[in-house]
Amino acid sequence: MERVTSEESLLEGAEREITDQKTNRVTVNIYGEEYVIKGQNDPAVIEKIAAYVDRKMRLVGQKNPRLSLSKVAVLAALNIAEDLVRLHEDYDNLSKQLDEVKKLSGKDV
Repeated sequence: MERVTSEESLLEGAEREITDQKTNRVTVNIYGEEYVIKGQNDPAVIEKIAAYVDRKMRLVGQKNPRLSLSKVAVLAALNIAEDLVRLHEDYDNLSKQLDEVKKLSGKDV
């Protein structure tokens, strides 16, 4: 293992590690605007996420057609955050139920 002797060397190593990972560039359309998204996820995953955001924004925009783009985006973000919170709650409940089943059966499931 090579010993790092300066902060600059640490940064260079981190940059080299990041550039070694494959970065995908995907052009997506969200609420009528084109965005180039860079990430390490599979392009299909990036497109799926963008389509989800677009769908949420369109639902908000249809219900409130006079809202500005920024307000539509914030309200869509709040809807997405609500979805995430519900999923976390569902996960926690399922995890607790699984723990109860394990206790009752006396086995690891």
